[in-house]
Amino acid sequence: MPIWVDADACPVVVKDILCRAADRWKITTTFVANQGIRVPPSPFIKTRQVMAGFDVADNEIVRLLQPGDLVVTQDIPLAAEVVENGAVAMSPRGQPFTRENIRQRLAMRNLMEELRSTGEVTGGPSGFSQTDRKQFADQLDRWLQKNARRASGPLRE
Repeated sequence: MPIWVDADACPVVVKDILCRAADRWKITTTFVANQGIRVPPSPFIKTRQVMAGFDVADNEIVRLLQPGDLVVTQDIPLAAEVVENGAVAMSPRGQPFTRENIRQRLAMRNLMEELRSTGEVTGGPSGFSQTDRKQFADQLDRWLQKNARRASGPLRE
């Protein structure tokens, strides 16, 4: 079960956690972005650079993922597609996107986007905290433990 990372806006600390986990668990982890991403040398860590453009990286992730794969993204529309395709989606803050919560998350995203466009709300999410880091690491660890047997199978791309 590979891990796919929507890497353009992924916090560096989350990338570091994912790289350590890829080596420790021997699980293919691919960072998809429209710019070059630096990763440590490892047979389990890959990068895939796509052309710049709206949703190009998202579309590449959706094209490549299989049911059960994990996708790390803070892009809620991408998370909705991931869940719809039977894969698992998680935010860099460790919040799972599920069939049960994705519609509400999309509605909230759309509402906040509308409020920002009218000037009623300014700013974005709070800064990435130590609590966010721990929550992500804990959720990733749960997913890895749950999928340990399947993750030890042959690598695929």
